[in-house]
Amino acid sequence: MAEEVSLGRLPAVVAFGGGHGLASSLTALRRITDRLTAIVTVADDGGSSGRLRDELDCLPPGDLRMALAALCGDDESGRTWAEVLQYRFPGDGSLGGHAIGNLLIAGLWQRLGGDPVAGLDMVARLLDAKGRVLPMSAVPLQIEADVVGLDAAAPDEVSTVRGQAQVAKTMAEVRAVRLNPADPPASAQAVRAVGDADWLVLGPGSWFTSVIPHLLVPELARAIVDTGARRILTMNVQSDAETKGASAARHLELLAEHAPKLRLDVVIADRSFARDDPHLETYARSLGAELVLADVAHRDGSPRHDPLRLASAYADIMGV
Repeated sequence: MAEEVSLGRLPAVVAFGGGHGLASSLTALRRITDRLTAIVTVADDGGSSGRLRDELDCLPPGDLRMALAALCGDDESGRTWAEVLQYRFPGDGSLGGHAIGNLLIAGLWQRLGGDPVAGLDMVARLLDAKGRVLPMSAVPLQIEADVVGLDAAAPDEVSTVRGQAQVAKTMAEVRAVRLNPADPPASAQAVRAVGDADWLVLGPGSWFTSVIPHLLVPELARAIVDTGARRILTMNVQSDAETKGASAARHLELLAEHAPKLRLDVVIADRSFARDDPHLETYARSLGAELVLADVAHRDGSPRHDPLRLASAYADIMGV
């Protein structure tokens, strides 16, 4: 990697995730490389995305839209386009709650005969996006979760919660997730991007609905496991609503339970989340990874990553 950087070749980086977590990593990564691909989960079934998915039988566009917005530049044009993509129509009418970017993406898919990658590439060119956005699968997916505590009268009983929106907000403890269909086709372009990458970045994001699902698409999971690229896992700055107070080490354990063949090279954890967790380094080593502790949380104390701090951590690790 050092030789490549010295020759002026920035690393090819593939980032996985969905929603705000992926947007954070992309905002950081576009500051250190111009060879960036986002591979995005396609299981969202709530809000505007769920409505368009049901009405048009298309991939849910919301997380893809957020990734494209995160890849817009920092100049006035880039900021304007990002705001336009994210703008939602007000009110309770037929357009109420829809994001402009969702309608744009869904409309292009209809115009281009349902080719999701061609539509996303066209939006990226329109925005002058600093990277490429790809769906992880060619078909819309449903997330199912095994949970305990859903029924207060039977707190140890295992129940099933279906749908990303329901899994994300369940008050029960999520033990495991799976995809329906169980063997979905991976996006061919996504698999090729993994094979061509120098670095893969998993996380941050909602653990069960944004991070783990990529490892449940068999062909994509094999590509991640078999790649010659180095693999970084970016931990959340604290447990989220889905993991409900789980330690940082427990997050790694959950990842390993869903993808037992996965090995990592680096685990990035914010110092505040790693503090008082004596098992984190042991779990990281069990996955083959070096644990890197860094101050990557936002300075205002909110549970999110600071893009500049995260970019600095990525640059140090990648030797950029």
